[in-house]
Amino acid sequence: MIRIVPAKDQLVRVTWALPRHEPPGPVSVVGDFNDWTPGTTQLRARSNGKRTAAVVVPRGTTLRFRYLGPNGHWFDDEDATAHDGDGCLIHV
Repeated sequence: MIRIVPAKDQLVRVTWALPRHEPPGPVSVVGDFNDWTPGTTQLRARSNGKRTAAVVVPRGTTLRFRYLGPNGHWFDDEDATAHDGDGCLIHV
């Protein structure tokens, strides 16, 4: 699940959520907003049974991202607006 909510001024908060144990092990959201650096935006377990990560970006930004799971397993988010050969796209 991807949630986009207004933040201060011309910013929006983008939150990614996955089930806590699917896939098992650590998962990061890796994309152009964090220079494709694994581990920078890691999903953290929450009490509601999910794990989430969030970033704040300027409104009107298009984000390209993918998830990186254990053992170098890359995967996409079905809730993304579009998919291309380099990952998922969302326009905020």
